[in-house]
Amino acid sequence: MRDLNLHISFKLYAYDELSEADRWLLDAACEATGRSYAPYSHFSVGAAARLADGTIVTGTNQENAAYPSGLCAERTTLFYANSQYPDQPVTTLAIAARNEEGFLDDPIPPCGACRQVMLETEKRFQQPMRLLLYGKKGVYEIERASDLLPLSFDAASMK
Repeated sequence: MRDLNLHISFKLYAYDELSEADRWLLDAACEATGRSYAPYSHFSVGAAARLADGTIVTGTNQENAAYPSGLCAERTTLFYANSQYPDQPVTTLAIAARNEEGFLDDPIPPCGACRQVMLETEKRFQQPMRLLLYGKKGVYEIERASDLLPLSFDAASMK
């Protein structure tokens, strides 16, 4: 038997340390939380995607009384981007969340289903998609979404 380890590296930035473009993208994700439909959880998530041509697309979580019929902000955003701009890769995806008390102190990670969609988006365009996860105490920068899903399942797994 051998012990194997998986390792993920990411950066923690203060909001003010980010570039103006990254702050703008995070602001768009934060602003999108105000359009969230979360009457059951009261947990609003917004996402903003920067496409390769500079276009910004936003989305929010959408809940439904018939769980699990809702959809996360990350998937709403990526599905919209991929359907409306099928030739434009997503270069950066920013995610922000708040509850009834306001924005969270620490960044939240995407759920497993969203991670799988992010992985597929990277595979579709054959390039990494950078993630910015917002928290009031700091912003996580993850160089590629696939780093959040080690030992992932993708099309190559079926060959």
